[in-house]
Amino acid sequence: MQSITQYNGGAVVAMAGKDCVAIACDKRYGMQYQTVATDKNKVYKMHDRLYIGLAGLASDQATFHEKLKFRLAMYNLREERDIKPASFGKLVSTLLYEKR
Repeated sequence: MQSITQYNGGAVVAMAGKDCVAIACDKRYGMQYQTVATDKNKVYKMHDRLYIGLAGLASDQATFHEKLKFRLAMYNLREERDIKPASFGKLVSTLLYEKR
């Protein structure tokens, strides 16, 4: 029996410079040594100036992305503006920590 931790996975790296940022990921989708696809995107656009990279189980990525989109829509309705990156980081942290 194989562990759920052996599915999908991947890598996401990011860097920030003085007036620039970069985020990159691998596009492989598979299990252990078996590749299912090579076009799986792991970087998601939240708004024009905000992106997030998610690695791990593909269904967890999709679920987390949908939760983030919902929370951002609620934030935009309440605040009538786009969320700032620092606030978005706190939102992501809260969402990740709430199941502990």
